[in-house]
Amino acid sequence: MATAPVYPIDGVPYRTDAEAADWFSRGCWIDRTAGDALRVAAATWGDRQAIVARGTAVTFRQFDERSERLAAALLELGLSPGDRAMFQMGNEIETAVALFACYKAGIVPVCSVPHYGRAEMAALARLTGARAHLVQADAGGSTDLVASAQDLRGEVASLSKTIVARGDPGGRAHGYEALIEDMPLARARSLLARLRISSRDVMKFQLSGGSTGLPKVIPRFHAEYLGHARDWALQFGKDETSVCLWSLPMVHNGGQVWALFPTVLIGCMLVLSGTGIDEIFDAIAAHRVTHGMSIGPIAPKILAHRNIPRARLGSLRIFGTMNRAAALEAALGIPCANVYGLTEGLVSIAPPQAPAERRHQTNGTPATPQNDLRLVVPGTEQAVAEGAVGELCFRGPSSLTGYVGDPAATARALTADGYVRTGDLFRLSVRDGERWLVFQGRDKDNIDRGGEKFGVEDIEVLIGLHPSVADGRVVAMPDPIMGERACAFLVLKPGARAPDIAELGAFLLSHGLATFKRPERIEVIDQQPVTGVGKLDRAALRARIAETLSREQHAGTQR
Repeated sequence: MATAPVYPIDGVPYRTDAEAADWFSRGCWIDRTAGDALRVAAATWGDRQAIVARGTAVTFRQFDERSERLAAALLELGLSPGDRAMFQMGNEIETAVALFACYKAGIVPVCSVPHYGRAEMAALARLTGARAHLVQADAGGSTDLVASAQDLRGEVASLSKTIVARGDPGGRAHGYEALIEDMPLARARSLLARLRISSRDVMKFQLSGGSTGLPKVIPRFHAEYLGHARDWALQFGKDETSVCLWSLPMVHNGGQVWALFPTVLIGCMLVLSGTGIDEIFDAIAAHRVTHGMSIGPIAPKILAHRNIPRARLGSLRIFGTMNRAAALEAALGIPCANVYGLTEGLVSIAPPQAPAERRHQTNGTPATPQNDLRLVVPGTEQAVAEGAVGELCFRGPSSLTGYVGDPAATARALTADGYVRTGDLFRLSVRDGERWLVFQGRDKDNIDRGGEKFGVEDIEVLIGLHPSVADGRVVAMPDPIMGERACAFLVLKPGARAPDIAELGAFLLSHGLATFKRPERIEVIDQQPVTGVGKLDRAALRARIAETLSREQHAGTQR
């Protein structure tokens, strides 16, 4: 059993030796690194296809060998175990290879996404002390990610290496493919064999949206994450014959714990696609997909589709969605289930064989049964009465130990005895002796736009710089496709003209805000509402925009 991390990182809160021994002894943690898990997979399933993406594929052996060669190349570039590497890569095979190359080399990916703006990337690089930046040249849309990465190197002192996939690296960066091709497999394996990475070492830095602008950094560790992913796969009914579809960025926690790691751990095939619904339907039919998942806008887009080809989707055994499982099941004609999860270490779903009532009317049970659940009065540690609604708190083998470099956020996130506050409201329904989660709403100021969760503080700071704005506040507004979008409530300076959506968006982008965080509606008001104690009443703003949208929708149906 692993006794201690080999490459401890300053600012990371680790489990104690006693806690680790307990989770190992109970079978919740797997005493293996992610890199070794892929090596075992290659030895077990060799020439079987592991990942398929839009006409390309890799076998388990190719996946293992390419990640070995890239891992060694990263070390020969001068990176070391424990160093951090920023990621801005899309839903591609190259991303999977790059992630596992880092895991094998002991390099810690900082799991950002391509559409993070300059401001977020610079702040994350400083917070994590990142030394490398991996970018996918064709993943930035209208943003030149390669040029942005080069500029970032000049701005953040710790950044010294830029690696570019699927594009020209230019003079100051390294080409992803060239690094692999120039590293012989035998030399790579010899170099990596000298490393001794512990299963208790940090595997990656995952990001979590929060009530502040900058995402919070969550350390995830090899042993706990492998156990977490295994439990999730088994709860979802996956086995060696499964074919799983993923359509959102792979660096998301969901993309790894639900899609990538089960492929390595149990030998199921992973199919990658874009978010276009017809592309998803084509991928399901072409590869006989058995397991699908919607985190974000996929399920609403399916429900809005005019001609769902049910005859082509018969291979599906189950489809998971954040909500509306009953409607999705009626549309697809296959079992669907509501899921719940957050990066801080909890996922739950009803298994495929569960009755429809539990798949549709609950969010399942925790995939890892050793999680302890507690409902409290929001903002307190007082337990609610039996059967009442309260904020869900949990503690278990994969629960948050603390945010990196942010003790204040950690204190807000954890109860005195170490339970993680989710900020989400639930009630617990006891059925056949098991506790099933029933989602009731949110108690956070965060916005969840199609699976991208973000806080509003940084948006509001930048809006406050606009010359027409005296005060600007941002809240979530309901949206049938994305779940939520950002709405800005503006109090204007005397005589000023309100910016329109395009003007405000351009202003925010010019100040480095990520595109997906831009407000998509503006409401001009005379003053911001406050609570009885004089604090901003965000609940009133959310209720106001929800009522406005409802009224507009009703008026539209009357015409």
